Amino acid sequence: MNAGAEHLFVPLNSRERLSAMSYDLGAGRDFMRRHGFVTVAFVWCETGWLFHARNAFASGGVLEDPATVAAAAALTGMLRDTGILTEGEITILQGSDMGRPSRLHVRYGTPVGTPVLVSGESVAM
Repeated sequence: MNAGAEHLFVPLNSRERLSAMSYDLGAGRDFMRRHGFVTVAFVWCETGWLFHARNAFASGGVLEDPATVAAAAALTGMLRDTGILTEGEITILQGSDMGRPSRLHVRYGTPVGTPVLVSGESVAM
């Protein structure tokens, strides 16, 4: 999905699988560059409005990003445009497993392709 950059989303079926995410930075960078992805986001849905994410950013030389606004926007747009979400708001928790917790709030309307609004909180760097 795209919100200014290409993102690959990998849905997971448990919080434990999300916590166990690890990968080789060089291999991840090669994969992302070869396929044109800026990030690869691993996502677990806790409820219909609460998601947990880990966002691999090997294309930028970083194992993981603690708060990825573009990926949050792309994920929400994809879920809305495919009919999984209805009008409202979701929350995405990211960065917890790396000790840099963030909370991203995404508001969206129902028309396919319309903008989403991302706000949130993260720890100071």
